[in-house]
Amino acid sequence: MLEKRLRLWSGLVLAVYVIPHLTNHSLGIWSFDAMEGLRQVLSAWWRSPLGTVLLYGSFLTHFALALYSLWRRTTLRMPVWEAVQLAMGLLIVPLLAGHIIGTRVAATLLDIETTYPYVVTALWSKTYLTIKQPILLLVVWIHVAVGMHFWLRLKSWYPKAIPFLYPAAVLLPVLALLGYVRAGVATREWTDDPERLQIMFADWFSADPDTREFILGLEPVVVWWIVGLIAAVVLLRECRRLVSKRHGAFRVAYPSGKVVAATLGQTLLEAVRAAGVPHASVCGGRARCTTCRVRVGEGLEQLPKPSQLEQQALTRISAEPNVRLACQLCPTSDLLITPLLPPNATVERARRPGGVQGHEQRVAVMFIDLRGSTRLGEQRMPYDVVFILNQFFAEMSEALKLTDGHYAQFNGDGLMALYGLHSSVEQGCRAALQGAVQMCARLATLNRSLEQELDQPLRIGIGIHSGEAIVGTMGPPAAPILSAIGDNINIASRLEALTKEYQCSLVVSAVTAGAAGVDLSDFPSHNADVRGRSGPVAVYAIKDPADIRGLSLA
Repeated sequence: MLEKRLRLWSGLVLAVYVIPHLTNHSLGIWSFDAMEGLRQVLSAWWRSPLGTVLLYGSFLTHFALALYSLWRRTTLRMPVWEAVQLAMGLLIVPLLAGHIIGTRVAATLLDIETTYPYVVTALWSKTYLTIKQPILLLVVWIHVAVGMHFWLRLKSWYPKAIPFLYPAAVLLPVLALLGYVRAGVATREWTDDPERLQIMFADWFSADPDTREFILGLEPVVVWWIVGLIAAVVLLRECRRLVSKRHGAFRVAYPSGKVVAATLGQTLLEAVRAAGVPHASVCGGRARCTTCRVRVGEGLEQLPKPSQLEQQALTRISAEPNVRLACQLCPTSDLLITPLLPPNATVERARRPGGVQGHEQRVAVMFIDLRGSTRLGEQRMPYDVVFILNQFFAEMSEALKLTDGHYAQFNGDGLMALYGLHSSVEQGCRAALQGAVQMCARLATLNRSLEQELDQPLRIGIGIHSGEAIVGTMGPPAAPILSAIGDNINIASRLEALTKEYQCSLVVSAVTAGAAGVDLSDFPSHNADVRGRSGPVAVYAIKDPADIRGLSLA
């Protein structure tokens, strides 16, 4: 958690420095005076004690975290964007070292002001410096742009902002390079005038020779130290890998039968990627998107508990205990996993739920169907049918709202509702029966109001059953709904169909009646054969739900 925050905030500080700095470069298209005007404003903050600590502290922290990221990885197999961002981040420091030494260090040690004319003239005086500066600019901007994009792309507002941000991200480095070239061309007349150069660099030429020699020799020392540090991390990482292989391994099995061997210490995401198995991870393995989540079968009990960071991400999506993030899970024994998203899952899938994502729960399920809707469509104009159906569904919706039912599915002339989502199944069963009473009462009222419009009253059939079901967000990614699937859902649907056979308004299972605590012994009972079920289901056929005793609304 601390690493994540340090990486984010240090990166944001550097982005806040880089964007105005490149904007300052772009003013070179017009004049040195314009560049100097903005530089003095920016320097007032960034060269203050607090600004200096914030800037260089963020710079060193971000570079240290890049080295730590390189060390922590057990495999270098990663998406291209991750590789680009990591490579650019490690290149920045050796490329930037000479620039910092020639500006900030020289200004501090020699007590001189490194103005834009001073710096640009120095850069254009030597060919390798002239070329290195644009390379540095592009490396820095690529690192910043990639980092900002893959941070912001998980934000819901970002897709709408891309048409504005993308042109800015392309234009800024282009304008900065044009400003650099235009300013460099303007210094040509100065470099051809030795007297003017002597005046411009008078402070440098008059400085203590030992100090000048120290500054000139500092860049190669810093660069070699940095290169050596990176090489040491790579070497130690390889040594750790060899040692880890001796201390044990674990195997990751897939339902298809594929098995991946991995070394202890690897995250599950690193293990499968090292084996060349594609696996979704939109955020790059930082527990921000949850697209790498897997359902764990065998081996769940032996897994370490989720870290605080992983648990927060899992809680955000209401994940079941057997769902873990592959980017955070470090297995210590064999396990069986099922990835919950395809390997090519996009950022849109990270932003919204899709497919079936549910949990087992005991609920009461109600199916409602409007009888004779086909005949109604044959006898009336389409707009008249829509008018009647809209009023019908409005009344059914109000009945659900009044009895705490959840509208789960719509199928043209009927609907499915769930009860007990936020209460016990017993309360849900009772509320479902109360909902049936309300629906029939409201339908009677609607029939009276439409008496002149209808040849015969509207009738409905209601089936209610209860039991275990998979409840969760499901459906197409663009329009997910909270619904339920399972054998008990199918039974409720079959009970609704039985209302035609039993010529009644409501068929309710005995299991549901018992859970609701109501006595339905006065109503006809049946042992119904339900298609897809091996044994019969005990049910009650009720012509008018209002006749059920002891079922008044609280």
